[in-house]
Amino acid sequence: MNNFEPIVVIGAGLAGLVTALSLAPRPVILLAPAKIGEAAASAWAQGGIAAAVGPDDSVASHAADTIAAGDGLCDPDAVARITGAGPTAIAALREYGVEFDLDKAGNLALGLEAAHSHRRIVHAGGDSSGREVVRALGVRAAASEHIEFRPNHTARRILTRDGEVSGLVVDTPHGQFVIPARQIVIATGGVGGLYLSTTNPLSATGSGLALAARAGAVMADMEFVQFHPTALNVGLDPMPLVSEAVRGEGAILIDETGTRFMAGVPRKELAPRDVVSRNVWRQLMAGHQVFLDARSCLGPRFAVRFPAITALCNAGGIDPTMQPIPIRPAVHYHMGGIATDEHGRTSLPGLWACGEAACTGLHGANRLASNSLLEAAVMGRAVAEDIGKVSPPRRLPVLVEDAPPVESAHKVRPIMEEFVGVLRDREGLTSAVEQLAPMAGYSDPALVGWMIAASALAREESRGAQARIDFPAHLPGPAQRNLMRLDDMHLRFLPPSVVQARGA
Repeated sequence: MNNFEPIVVIGAGLAGLVTALSLAPRPVILLAPAKIGEAAASAWAQGGIAAAVGPDDSVASHAADTIAAGDGLCDPDAVARITGAGPTAIAALREYGVEFDLDKAGNLALGLEAAHSHRRIVHAGGDSSGREVVRALGVRAAASEHIEFRPNHTARRILTRDGEVSGLVVDTPHGQFVIPARQIVIATGGVGGLYLSTTNPLSATGSGLALAARAGAVMADMEFVQFHPTALNVGLDPMPLVSEAVRGEGAILIDETGTRFMAGVPRKELAPRDVVSRNVWRQLMAGHQVFLDARSCLGPRFAVRFPAITALCNAGGIDPTMQPIPIRPAVHYHMGGIATDEHGRTSLPGLWACGEAACTGLHGANRLASNSLLEAAVMGRAVAEDIGKVSPPRRLPVLVEDAPPVESAHKVRPIMEEFVGVLRDREGLTSAVEQLAPMAGYSDPALVGWMIAASALAREESRGAQARIDFPAHLPGPAQRNLMRLDDMHLRFLPPSVVQARGA
């Protein structure tokens, strides 16, 4: 055995799999709490991957749509870099064996989703894009000799020595162990499991964000939680998603009387997600029921174009070809996360992050539909390329540290649902902060919820997915990021100009 440590990648969704595969031939330990794809939100993605691959499309148009949806908070350089890499990312995924849907001419079939100006959503299996992508990459990863996959392993604490990453405390079926590691990649996904209404796996409680925060990494824009406007409202937990692509095919939003309440809103049902979610929420708060009606635009074709959604609706007693689909907003994606630079480096040397766990600046205050899988694919490769430029570090002695028992999110979910939801105000956010703070020292879900609520309280404006009833407008001047670091269980907000990445 040599003196060089494997690179540890935490998370086996799209971002983690692309990172692990792209690191070849460097040895990789790939950790996940379940089998490949089973606990990953990537596998649940329906719509697809946004990329400017159509003959009438352009990277500039994709970038412009991304910036418009981000409501003033996107990093233009990150947007240009990631959208520009879209066509190459699609080609790479096809080389990995992903079978995207094709049209009759044999070209990529492209869907339209909200706030996109062109058809640019590359999809697979109609509405099973994430499942197909994770399947193909999982097969490739299982056959890759440089990857050692360890299922049923949960990362609990990042260990540091002299201000750098030195190891990882991991819960396994055989007890708690320490993996010596000086290069760690967090690709653990989002935070939907912190809410009662979510389309995410319930295990998505921001575990990677807690790992990074407790190790001292800078966090960014934690307040921006995206609520998808059309989750299937039939009493399931988590709530099945009814993809944006259904509205892209012409489905409309109506109340119980058949009134189309989005008719007077710019871009109607294809407005950005935050706009649609707030309009749906206001209808619900006014006592209405809300439905997605695809009967006229698709009718019997619904089952052909959206077989997975059809099955989900049927399981809930709904026939989408004949009935409007009951829906409501639910937490779907987190734009905030671990602050990273263009290479995926965090502020903690030896720690990288990619996918939903990272905050690259691509999404700003509101993610454009189907940009999430794009970012995961592009930044997973970018992280691997950056690590490849660093000489493999030699093993260092590890100072062993125990992690406390895992805390579930059951105490956190009702707090986040009630006070840190679609519409927010000072009183509710203050209540959330006060209830979560005492639990944050020992509970990772409470820590992440606390950071989200505190950041939302600190941003005294409405922007993108952050809607403050008491501050309904933008603050004057350029939008500012919220950066924070956890110091001795105190949240310290940092100047927007702080240097986020200190190198590897």
